[in-house]
Parts: sequence; structure tokens; C-alpha cells
Amino acid sequence: MMTKLASNPKTSSLLGDQDFMRKLQRLQSNPNAIGEALQDPRMLQVMSVLLGIDMQMGNPGADGGAQAGRATEAEEDLPMPDARPPPPQTQKAPEPEPVEEEMEDEDAVARREAKAKADEEKKLGTDAYKKRQFDTAIEHYNKAWEIHQDITYLTNLSAAKFEKGDYQGAIEACQKAVDHGREVFADFKIIAKAFGRMGSAYEKLGDMANAVEYYNRSLTEHRTPDVLNKLRAAEKAKIKAEKDAYIDPAKAEEARELGNAKFKESDWPAAVEAYSEMIKRAPTDPRGYSNRAACFIKLLTFPSAVQDCDEAIKQDPAFVRAYIRKAQAYFGMREYNKCVDACAEATAADKDGKNTREIQQQEQKALMAQYSAREGESEQETMERIQRDPEIVQILQDPVMQSILQQAKDNPAALQEHMKSPHIARNVQKLVAAGVIRTR
Repeated sequence: MMTKLASNPKTSSLLGDQDFMRKLQRLQSNPNAIGEALQDPRMLQVMSVLLGIDMQMGNPGADGGAQAGRATEAEEDLPMPDARPPPPQTQKAPEPEPVEEEMEDEDAVARREAKAKADEEKKLGTDAYKKRQFDTAIEHYNKAWEIHQDITYLTNLSAAKFEKGDYQGAIEACQKAVDHGREVFADFKIIAKAFGRMGSAYEKLGDMANAVEYYNRSLTEHRTPDVLNKLRAAEKAKIKAEKDAYIDPAKAEEARELGNAKFKESDWPAAVEAYSEMIKRAPTDPRGYSNRAACFIKLLTFPSAVQDCDEAIKQDPAFVRAYIRKAQAYFGMREYNKCVDACAEATAADKDGKNTREIQQQEQKALMAQYSAREGESEQETMERIQRDPEIVQILQDPVMQSILQQAKDNPAALQEHMKSPHIARNVQKLVAAGVIRTR
């Protein structure tokens, strides 16, 4: 305030008046005395200078009033021009105030310079990585981390170690990145990337349990399709690894013998449990599936028996016993046509003919069951049943079978010649059993 008063010629002389200065100091200490202080014209001048306005505009002096009066009298006889708005005055745009540059402290300057040096090391590391010079890349990434602690240097370091084949080193670098990242509240995406690479490293080490765990951790931080696909593949590999680790032929044989003993005791549930253990211990041995299918047939769970027979056949297409038990299961389900087909497959697999009698007996049981099912039917009822049987309908729609049946109608002896074909013979047997061809 004093500086402003001293720089103005209207008030600079007042600062030398001790009496006036005391009034000014009293006003500073007690602003409520402003009314009394303004009685002093000098105080009005001070306020005008401080506020930047003319405090005497509304109260002109006597001389000023007389001059104004004379000007008015002189102007009364002059013609008044039309009122026009004053021309607009272009205001000069205010010049921008100079912005004071913030001075960086020494620590900020040091951090900035360190970051620049570290980024340069990172660039050198990345160049070496692209050339598959992993040792050189690792050296530069380590230097970058020593100069400035940014976790992206660690994730790059882990990538170089991973490609080099140092999977344990990659895991350690990623764990260090995660730990430091938590402290500095790093981006979740970077944390997720570190966890994902840990999962990949564990997978390379054959540790599928940890691979699945760290893929899941990565997805918890940030979900990406790439890691999700890796997780699904790792879960499948984990299940397979667990199954492979469980394989033990010796223990599989123990389980088979236990199952056989329980089967002889007619303890079918216990036998199923024992054969299931055998399957886990020796998943490629068809006997486990076939024996369990025999138990399912005893328990009247025929669909499960068919599934086990199919699996046994998949493991060994020449395993005749599986075909026979499959035929038995279809017979129990009253799927007689499928039973006959299974018997035909059993005959084809029985190269040495050791099971011929058993197979033929099962086939005849199926055919007799079909005869019994249609016994007493009228021709109309037979036709309706045939139309509901898709397999019989398919046989009748076969052009070859249509030709054979037409020949047999004209010359019954011709049918005997066609019966030499196993496939034709089986179809004819199905038609006879279904009542399409009547033998009497």
C-alpha cells in the first residue's frame, strides 16, 4: 500500500505528514473508523489512489460548478445535433502475463535423467531381443532396472529369460515385477502380463497345477482371450497329466482280480468299482471296459454297458468279447435289430471261430424275440409296426434289396443265391423277423 501511495504524485507528499500517517495507521488497525477518516479530504485522495477511482466525481468543487454552469449557458443557444452512438472503441487485448517456470528440484531432475538412461538401456535390450541375442538383452534389461525401477523392465527381462529357456529365472523376474508393482500401484494390465508369463513358464516346466493357478491370477487382474485360451489348454493338459501319473499296470491287475472276485460273488456294485479302478490304472486295456459292461448288464443299466463296449472296441477292434456283450446289452434294451448287427460284428472279429456258437445263439435269441413280438399280428398291424421301424424302412428303400425282393417274388430259389452274401443274408433275416417276408 505504502509503495503505491509513494509512487503517486497526489499522495507521495502526504507520507511526510506525521499527523496524517498516524490517522492512516489508526484506520489500518480499526477499519470501522472509515466513516470518520473520510471527513479528511486527504483520506479521500488516498482511497482514490488505492481503489483506482475518482472519489470526488459526484462532489465537484465550486469552481468546477461555475465552469459547468457557464458552459451550459453558452450551449443553450447552439443547435443540438442528432444523437448518434459513439464509435466503438477497439480494446487492446491484454497482454498475457508471463508464466513463471516451475523450477525442478534436484531429485526430480535426477529421476528424469535416470529414466532417460534406463529407457536407452531398455531400447538396447529390445534390439538384442529381436536379434535373439538373449544374454545381451538380459544384461541391458538388468542395467535398466538398476538405473530406474520401472516394472516394464522386469517384464521384458522375464521375456528374454523365457525365450532363452531359463523358465525359473523368468518366474522370479515376474514375481519381482508383481511385488514391486503392488507397492507402486502399477497398472493391472502389467500385473496380469507378469502373471500370464509365470503361467507359461510353469507350463514349460511341466507344472500344470501352477500353470493353471497363475493363468487364473492373470485373468483376475485383466481378462484377455490369449490367456483364457492358454488356461483352457492347461486345464486339459493338467487332467491328462494327472491321469497319466495314475497309470500303473501292476495295480490295474490287482483291481481286475478284485473285480473278478466280486463278480463271482454277485456283488455287482463292488465289481463295478474295482473295474473302474482298473480302467484308471490301465486306460488302454479293453478288458476293464468289457468286464465293467458285464456288471452293468447284470445291474440292467444297458446304455452304460453299450458305452463301455464301444470304448473297449475302440481300444482293441479285435476284442470279440466286447461285441458279444454289446449284443447282450442291445437284447436287454429290446433293440433286436441292433443286437443282430452286433452279432454280425462279433462274427467278423472272431477270426478263429472260437466264439461262433455263442454268437449264433445270441443272434437266434434276438430273431426269436422279434418273432414273438409280432405273433398274432394282423397284416395291417405288421405294416404299421414296420413303418415305425427306421432300420427296416431303410432296408426296404435300398434299391439293391428292392431288386432282390422282386426277384425272390418271381423266383424264390433266386433268394438262396443272394443269401451267400453275409450283408444280404443279415438284411433278409431282419425282414423275416420283422414280418416283411413271411415263411409260411
